[in-house]
Amino acid sequence: MTWHPVILSIQVTIVASLLILIFGLALAVLLARSHFPGKVVFETLINLPLVLPPSVVGYYLLLILGKGGPVVEWLGWRSLFTWQAAVIASAVVGLPLMVQASKGAIANVDPTLEKVARTLGSSEREILWRVTLPLARRGILAGFTLGSARALGEFGATLMVAGSIPGRTQTLPLAIYDAVQSRQYDLANQMVLLMTILSFLALWGVRRLEQPT
Repeated sequence: MTWHPVILSIQVTIVASLLILIFGLALAVLLARSHFPGKVVFETLINLPLVLPPSVVGYYLLLILGKGGPVVEWLGWRSLFTWQAAVIASAVVGLPLMVQASKGAIANVDPTLEKVARTLGSSEREILWRVTLPLARRGILAGFTLGSARALGEFGATLMVAGSIPGRTQTLPLAIYDAVQSRQYDLANQMVLLMTILSFLALWGVRRLEQPT
């Protein structure tokens, strides 16, 4: 089995997972603790990648990352058909899972405990880091695991913005597709087994986190 798609998938997943953790946690706190006009619309937009076809998500990313899009015009960064584009696609599709699980966990934290911390002189930032997030850690970890697993398995949007260039942008799911197309079934079986094991371990970890202590 060729290992470059595996290594690239790990690289893409690690970077995408960091983005999912940072932005997902920030959005979860915002949605769980804030009320503002258009909140429902905003949250719906975040969750759209869960229900849109991957090709549609990839097309939107093409408009954003491609020539004439805001990333090129405003930042001058050309990322199409690079591994960084695969990172963005993976992060976008994994983000809603992180946001929803973390939001629910944060919203379920007993507000009495936060009020007690305020009476003891803790600032809102201290309450967030010392009370809210530690109490919501199981849901946050579950969302992070699911989001990372989704990022690892991303196919459609990645194909649209990064392509399937062997040695450059071909992640494990794309390599499986190419192996099947070229009738290299032994190679496809090996990679499918690896993906299945990784996905099983991710879901098993989430189930363990959901069990009461």
